[in-house]
Amino acid sequence: MTTRLGETANLALDPGFGSAIGRGLGAIALYAVAGLLLIIIGFYAIDWTTPGKLSELVRDGAPNAVVITSAGLLSMAFIIVVAIFNSAGRLADGLLSALIFGLAGIIAQVLAVRVLEWVTGLDVGALIRSERFAPASAVVAAAHLALGLVVAVAIS
Repeated sequence: MTTRLGETANLALDPGFGSAIGRGLGAIALYAVAGLLLIIIGFYAIDWTTPGKLSELVRDGAPNAVVITSAGLLSMAFIIVVAIFNSAGRLADGLLSALIFGLAGIIAQVLAVRVLEWVTGLDVGALIRSERFAPASAVVAAAHLALGLVVAVAIS
């Protein structure tokens, strides 16, 4: 293919293109596994520290359980994303940071919700079991999201 006055356009891929794509796909897979692991641990941490079987409540559509659990999972994602972003392309550092900060975030969230429960007098166990939406669940959800953002920014 010619462009102007006899110049040839180079349509060939860079020799390292295939290996870069392979490394990128591998990193995506590893981060996805680490993120999923942390989110599952976070879910069970919330479940373990809250009266009632959270997975059943969510599956049955208990609105407050769904709101609070969703916020907890999103806050975990904030932490994981920032840990990955701050790894600056260093896969081992990023994975280790995501796992360490993710676990720290889980612990901080569980403690914060217990403190919030104590300070406000909320019974989070009763709240998540309720079949009717309660505005107080938005307060607990906001605490999850806020703490996730705080931990995420503290990482950077």
